[in-house]
Amino acid sequence: MVKVITTDATRPDLVPEGAFTYPVKDPHGTRWFGFLLLPQFTLLAFSAAVDPLRIANQLAQKPLYGWVVLSEDGTAVSSSSGIDIGVNASLDVLDPDTYLFVCSGNNGIKVASENVLARIRRHVRFGGMAGGICTGAATLARTGLLDGKDFTLHWENQPGFFETFPDYAPTRHRFERDGDLLTCGGGMASTEMMLSLISEDYGQDFALAVSDMCLNRPEVSPHTDQRSSIAKAISSRNPRMLSILRQMYANVEDPLTLEELAENVQVSRRQMERLFIQLMDEPPAKVYRNIRLDRAHALLTETDLSVSEVAVAAGFNSNSVFTRHYKARYGESPYGQRGRGKS
Repeated sequence: MVKVITTDATRPDLVPEGAFTYPVKDPHGTRWFGFLLLPQFTLLAFSAAVDPLRIANQLAQKPLYGWVVLSEDGTAVSSSSGIDIGVNASLDVLDPDTYLFVCSGNNGIKVASENVLARIRRHVRFGGMAGGICTGAATLARTGLLDGKDFTLHWENQPGFFETFPDYAPTRHRFERDGDLLTCGGGMASTEMMLSLISEDYGQDFALAVSDMCLNRPEVSPHTDQRSSIAKAISSRNPRMLSILRQMYANVEDPLTLEELAENVQVSRRQMERLFIQLMDEPPAKVYRNIRLDRAHALLTETDLSVSEVAVAAGFNSNSVFTRHYKARYGESPYGQRGRGKS
């Protein structure tokens, strides 16, 4: 027998008690999300998307958000870690006003049945909205909902996705928003995506309070890459690339020249630049600069050093150059970041 659950904001699980609260004046009506669990879905990606909603309600002590957990037939679904998760209802009872997130894992390209695809299309056709978590975008690609859209999915599954859907090009970003379409690479990117929605609904300060409860980093940008430079280098298994990256990380305050980096691994500067473009999709100068900017960002967040002192510690001799590059990477100046951190 399939359980049926309505989008009822009086559900006792929606507003848990907590030691810390953050009142919200004039809250909107409860915003509902449905999480469709497909077999072998990634448990971390799913839970990282749900908990910010729960925390937002706990802080506000109001049902700002609601959620229902769905499966194709209303029965429990086994995650990729072998843990079975019970659901609230089957996909058949999905309300058109509920935003549907498709949650899947490593087999995301094939796991959705034709019935699931039909139900998702029907949901959208009758005014509903849909997005993807981890590899959920692969199911959306099969429904045709990604046409002309910017989207993403977990980097591990992007090569297989390219082979199956050559007309679609996912980004490397941690999460994407294109109109009503929301997609993310899973893991903590699920949290960041939901925090961006919370910020849109109730402001950045409230979203930061939710982020603090999640022990998440305070900055949420959809344009952050899923993988760090060193992670990309490790996956390339190229010893020269790894050696150059280690040099970059070890020489932040007193940066090496590109010629020195290349000479230390016995290649020409031009060979090194070709290697970076081939394996990292970025020139070595930009990768090195971003490593230094990331160090600066950490220092601004975690220390009381002045902006000028941070610039020097990150290898920048000019405050104006440092500020220009910092703003281009993080969307605000280092002075704005320092001021927000103090507040």
